[in-house]
Amino acid sequence: MRVLVTGHLGYIGPHVVRLLREEGHYVKGVDLNLYEESRFDPITLPDESIVLDEFDLTQKDFEGYDAVVHLAGISNDPIGAFAPELTWRVNLDGSMHVARMAKAAGVPRFVFSSSCSIYGKSGDKVLGEDDEIAPITDYGRTKIDGERALSALADEHFSPVYLRNATAYGASPRLRLDLVVNNLCAWAYATGEVRIISDGTPWRPLVHCEDIARACIFLGGAPKEKIHDQAFNIGMTAENYQVRDIVDLVIEAVPGSKAVYTGEGSPDNRDYRVDFTKFATTFPEFEFKHTVKGGVRELVEGFEKHGMTEALIEGPRYIRLKTLKNKMGAFSAAVRA
Repeated sequence: MRVLVTGHLGYIGPHVVRLLREEGHYVKGVDLNLYEESRFDPITLPDESIVLDEFDLTQKDFEGYDAVVHLAGISNDPIGAFAPELTWRVNLDGSMHVARMAKAAGVPRFVFSSSCSIYGKSGDKVLGEDDEIAPITDYGRTKIDGERALSALADEHFSPVYLRNATAYGASPRLRLDLVVNNLCAWAYATGEVRIISDGTPWRPLVHCEDIARACIFLGGAPKEKIHDQAFNIGMTAENYQVRDIVDLVIEAVPGSKAVYTGEGSPDNRDYRVDFTKFATTFPEFEFKHTVKGGVRELVEGFEKHGMTEALIEGPRYIRLKTLKNKMGAFSAAVRA
């Protein structure tokens, strides 16, 4: 199989490339490479790697490929709040440009990295794919609008599938510390304090970044009749956690650490639990390899190997918003208005 991966130098992309290469597939990667400084572990490069903005991709770039795994985009709520116009431009307009070029080139499968953040605030309900969608951030809105726009392109020759990923965590060759599990682990390891800016009660569905990558590849090759124009929540129902539960796992993994509720944050409205039954029943052969408990231990081992300090946690190296602020001029110029 020949696969084009956008965002292959981000957080999830390196896992996708490595796994595809291990399975013997030909991989082309396309990325702006904004997060080169976030190197954490050695990275597996694709057969062909292009540093290019998604808007500059042409039909020719996609010819001869069997699938596109589209990961490129503005990656979280804080960036969406800081730069909403750019978020819409990249996440919606950019995604549609990539999809149209892929469809014009005859690529039959389009794997779209969406997000469970589209559900917003669930209250006591555990939400499935057919439940009400109420995103409360620009990031979440771009993802559901992206799903809907891609659905309009779906036909007998072009099959998009939408991965509504739970909140990612875990080690990656391009580490992020702006994710709840990773951030709490880093603070515990570097300072002995697990810093929580909310009251610890919000719910989050969680999934390891490598398992997201595995799901991307799996759905890229799944039978058309099972995935065509379908959305799947990606994760495990048992891996819905309140933030305070994550804190307990971190304290267990970092002996001597303690919880510190800083009180510096406003109430967190991102509070939702997700039902992952549809994916589990449609594809019972797929097995998630990671749990939050194991992922926490993995992160701590990585910090012991590579080092982690308070300065790194607070600096731009592993925080996407801070990196983009530092590079905003160049990035805005690259993403054409």
